[in-house]
Amino acid sequence: MLWTVVFLFVGFAVLIKGADFLVNGSSSLAKKMNVSNLAIGLTVVAFGTSTPELIVSSLAAIDGKSDASFGNVIGSNNFNLLLILGVAGLIYPLTVQRSTVKYEVPMSIIAALLLFVLVNDVILWNASVSDPKIGGTLSRLDASILLVFFFGFLFYIFRTMKNNSDLDQDDVKIYATWLSIVFVVAGLAMLIGGGKLVVDNAIEIAQHFGMSEKLIGLTILAAGTSLPELVTSCVAAYRKNTDIAIGNVIGSNIFNIFFILGITGMISPMNYSLAMNFDMQILLISTVVLMIFMFTINTRKLDRWEAMILLLGYITYTLYLIQID
Repeated sequence: MLWTVVFLFVGFAVLIKGADFLVNGSSSLAKKMNVSNLAIGLTVVAFGTSTPELIVSSLAAIDGKSDASFGNVIGSNNFNLLLILGVAGLIYPLTVQRSTVKYEVPMSIIAALLLFVLVNDVILWNASVSDPKIGGTLSRLDASILLVFFFGFLFYIFRTMKNNSDLDQDDVKIYATWLSIVFVVAGLAMLIGGGKLVVDNAIEIAQHFGMSEKLIGLTILAAGTSLPELVTSCVAAYRKNTDIAIGNVIGSNIFNIFFILGITGMISPMNYSLAMNFDMQILLISTVVLMIFMFTINTRKLDRWEAMILLLGYITYTLYLIQID
């Protein structure tokens, strides 16, 4: 148990340093290439920090563990929106570009709604299933629809990625192009490696204290695979690089549904449990609340009191999961 705790803290240390490398390298590349930090946050950083979810969900799909695959993605998205933006917004109020409020946040709502429609065959289309706990199936056709939306999202990003951020980024340190790329690659590798150390050892500790697999999946596993997003967004917020801080979260949520579930669904069709609808509703409500926050008082800004509401929402949600377990 002692070494498990030691490896857990080593994983956290690797995560923090990896996020530092990734934020510095990606910000430098964005500045040198005249590409907005938001575009980098929504693509390179979001994809890199979503890699743990991709690995975990794909392996779960191959092993036939549909609940783990869906729970990992939906739980991670809730963690991203409520806890990560809550913590990052407390560190530094997150001011974002107009496009984030007008396009990226609504796109994340569309992603959650589309997933809800595709997997709730019983509720929406009165489909017959052998198990009453099953709400439907994410078929290969459904997965291909998610991937089509993912490529549409990428097309939108690449069309707009030459638009410079409308926020002041003069404090970004510029490195040589080769060094910036090394920072990004090293940062991603450290995030993946550190995330695996944290997840593996956190699960071992949780099992030692008798937590159920379901609770571990919805909390520790989902949170563990989102640790790269957490550390990256917090480091970005601390450095006042709010475009990367919030772009990373919104981009990761879109990636998780369109790309990760698209890929895992193509690997193996997955049954969807009706019990997941509660977590899906939390995700939809949280995203709508975030959009409302962006339109109120200080427009295009997540203030500290709004971030605190998101954080309290995640704490309440987690306590409820523990209570019903």
